[in-house]
Amino acid sequence: MSQPVQLEALDLAALVCSRVCHDVISPVGAIVNGLEVLADEKDDKMREVALDLIRKSAVQASARLQFARLAFGAAGSAGAQIDLGDAAEVAKGALADDRLKLVWNLPRVLLPKNRVKLLLNLLMIAATAIPRGGTLTVDPVGEGEAMGFRLRAEGTNPRIPAQAEALLAGNPAETLDAHVIQPYYAGLLARAAGLTVTMAAEGGGIVITAAS
Repeated sequence: MSQPVQLEALDLAALVCSRVCHDVISPVGAIVNGLEVLADEKDDKMREVALDLIRKSAVQASARLQFARLAFGAAGSAGAQIDLGDAAEVAKGALADDRLKLVWNLPRVLLPKNRVKLLLNLLMIAATAIPRGGTLTVDPVGEGEAMGFRLRAEGTNPRIPAQAEALLAGNPAETLDAHVIQPYYAGLLARAAGLTVTMAAEGGGIVITAAS
């Protein structure tokens, strides 16, 4: 079996930062566009449209930043735990919308931070498995601090994201860049948490399991 790719810490940090910026730049750009319209537009209806765009984009940017803080950030000192209730709130704020429904069946308990960070990263991967939208369902595997997770993505033409399994295993077929660093990072979290991640097409959906 080939050994996982070893990425320099500075390169990993740079690529993760690029990924976070990519996720946030769209709503922030929309806010800037809305402010430009407000500065130039005299028509009250157009100004209201611009204000609505700014409001929605600000909420979206905030939700994505809160999600990134838990999914990629330090989230406390070494050995810290994260409340799954807090994770549920940020996940629903960042992922759930008119196209995507998130069904969260996990108990509200404290778990080691790497397990919760892994869960949030796996949710991102599961969402990409149903690009046209659908339902993401999260269930527990086991209980207590050893709890793992089972995610099921159901929607139109669900598919396992390209390279996802290899990236999770730390063995990408191509050079790592900001577009693929997130599943690679999820694999690092899984190994740090002592969990094995598997992906499979099952019953018309994609199932991702993280368990010991």
